[in-house]
Amino acid sequence: MTLNILDVASKPAMQGLTKDALKEVAKSLGQPSFRATQLFSSIYRRRITAFEEMTDLPKALRERLAAEYRSSAVTVAKVFTSTDGTRRYLFDVDGNQQIESVWIPEEHRDTICISSQAGCPLACDFCMTGVIGLKRNLTAGEIVGQVIAVLNQVYGPGIEPPHGVNIVMMGMGEPLLNYDNVMTAIRLMADKDGLNIAQRRITLSTAGVVPQIYELAKEEVRPELAISLAAPNDELRDKLIPINKKYPISKLIQACSDYPLRDRERITFEYVMLDGVNDSAEHARQLAGLVSGLQTKINLIPHNSVPELPYRPSPMSRIIEFQKVLAGRNIRSFIRRPRGRDINAACGQLAARKEATA
Repeated sequence: MTLNILDVASKPAMQGLTKDALKEVAKSLGQPSFRATQLFSSIYRRRITAFEEMTDLPKALRERLAAEYRSSAVTVAKVFTSTDGTRRYLFDVDGNQQIESVWIPEEHRDTICISSQAGCPLACDFCMTGVIGLKRNLTAGEIVGQVIAVLNQVYGPGIEPPHGVNIVMMGMGEPLLNYDNVMTAIRLMADKDGLNIAQRRITLSTAGVVPQIYELAKEEVRPELAISLAAPNDELRDKLIPINKKYPISKLIQACSDYPLRDRERITFEYVMLDGVNDSAEHARQLAGLVSGLQTKINLIPHNSVPELPYRPSPMSRIIEFQKVLAGRNIRSFIRRPRGRDINAACGQLAARKEATA
């Protein structure tokens, strides 16, 4: 019998359900409440993605769960591997929608860059994802499901990474425009009975949705905060990141100033370096003035060119000069090494392309 993908997608997914939601599932199936604890452990702690492998559950219950639910919210469609070891994952999330994630291996840590929306509504002028626009918000299950799928592919089901893993919400979409689903996913990732990823290892990057930055500041469980800045003045940022017209730099910096930081926590500013656009010494001086007094660090990111966009990366010599200006004003900055360019996995390149070959 051929299984229709639309039939599968019509079933609710177990991934993304909280402890309380799983208790309701157990109750609806006439099961004792401890079954919810078993399910939670199987889905998140053990990262099991097939009901028949949840062998601590009765066989009849496993069969009923398989008939009424999907175990996974995402399906790996293709994996593309870069010469530098980076992997780009293309996921099916329903009958006709796809999203992307990236796994970045490093000597002392690995990083998974995940998406929060299919596409993106912000239309940042230098980002390929913005070209396709917003298709829809991802569910909590589709967000956390990316992490589970990549961990299982790289390390094996239930196996812990040897030196920990960092999660960055810097893939497709603006996380703060999908606030509730993103926060549910973050809580599931950070839950000690779940994926057990420390809050300090989860970073959310926003283009500057100011009201939700204030909401994020109130959360008991919250990620590290990163701001995609790209320009040190409103005139330039209005062009590069149009949401700046609604939430200008002064309001964004004030939100960052008001943000309550934990011990040794800093706000990260991501600054994409665009040749001849935002990379002059004067831009560096303006940037230093903006962040002066904040507990922060700045990541300088050479732009990752794609044929569809008119921008090119700043020469490394100019990026280094830019960094020297910041250092002269006691601003910490780091030059980020591009990864996965040859498989369109670098920052700003994700666009759910449908390649013919893996």
